[in-house]
Amino acid sequence: MRTGRPKIPLVLSDEQRTQLEALARSRSLPSGLVNRVRIVLLAADDVSNKDIAARLGLSCPTVGLWRRRFLERGLEGLHDELRPGRPRSISDDEVAKLIDTTVQTKPKNATHWSCRTMAAQTGVSKSTVQRVWHAFGLKPHRSESFKLSNDPFFVEKVRDIVGLYLDPPLDAVVLCVDEKSQCQALERTQPALPLGLGYVEGYTHDYVRHGTTTLFAALDIAQGKVLAQCKARHRHQEFLAFLRHVEANVPADLDVHLILDNYIVHKHEKVRLWIAQRPRWHVHYTPTYSSWLNQVETWFSIITAKAIRRGSFRSTKALVAKIQRFVAEYNETSTRFAWTATADSIFAKLARLCNAISGTRH
Repeated sequence: MRTGRPKIPLVLSDEQRTQLEALARSRSLPSGLVNRVRIVLLAADDVSNKDIAARLGLSCPTVGLWRRRFLERGLEGLHDELRPGRPRSISDDEVAKLIDTTVQTKPKNATHWSCRTMAAQTGVSKSTVQRVWHAFGLKPHRSESFKLSNDPFFVEKVRDIVGLYLDPPLDAVVLCVDEKSQCQALERTQPALPLGLGYVEGYTHDYVRHGTTTLFAALDIAQGKVLAQCKARHRHQEFLAFLRHVEANVPADLDVHLILDNYIVHKHEKVRLWIAQRPRWHVHYTPTYSSWLNQVETWFSIITAKAIRRGSFRSTKALVAKIQRFVAEYNETSTRFAWTATADSIFAKLARLCNAISGTRH
């Protein structure tokens, strides 16, 4: 029994279906476009407009519209049509000039462009500069730091450590070890201004120093748990004491793979001798200037942000107690960090960085 006007069959090629399924899984596209893609996919599976509307929470006329638009114009038909409005006040040539000026030049009396200085330089309005910069992802007011490694064995060390992350050895534990030195016990001179409606939590800019401690930590990459100790000083004696603490807490039947940076304490003669006397211990040094390769640095940033930076401590003992409580609670719910970068992807990113540097005009 017919329930309406016969519809033209919607048939997709393999290429169209693959493309549409990829769009339907996207989390960054507008939800309206994703719904239109799902309409087409369901229609291609011979689902009626009424059933499609019920599944997606849409009306039947809406389903019919986008089904018809796809039949007429393909994938382009699923995008919104241009709507009437005021003509654009800046030409393509002016946009290109603004972008080129932003990327290729710097102001005479400053290190970077601002919206106002760029507007004065190009003769367009400040709001237009903002819109163009936003559209093309330009942020002259922001910068990031970097340091390229000059380690002659950089490639070999990256492949070694990334291999441990992506394919850890059996019957072994991989530990990322480092220390966070100079953790300061700072006491704010006035109580904090509490968080409230319309304003953020506030702290006085001045403080009283009550000493420092060094936080030694070993992150188990498989479980995400951390062994940590605070010590008053930062010498090879303290580092050896921490390694003995690690030795006592790792089951005797497991090998121990340590990932360390090139700090002089880690390569002290007595540290090397202690490790050499233990056949199950294996050390993997990160390349120079490559602390980002050591996962424990990520954990240090977590404890700094959540337990140390905003704290007010009347003594070093109070700071150490706070760190110990944080570590204990962190280990109760810890999960491993999801390391996805391969050695080849790291080398490709560094190659792009080197190409950008070599093309920089001074």
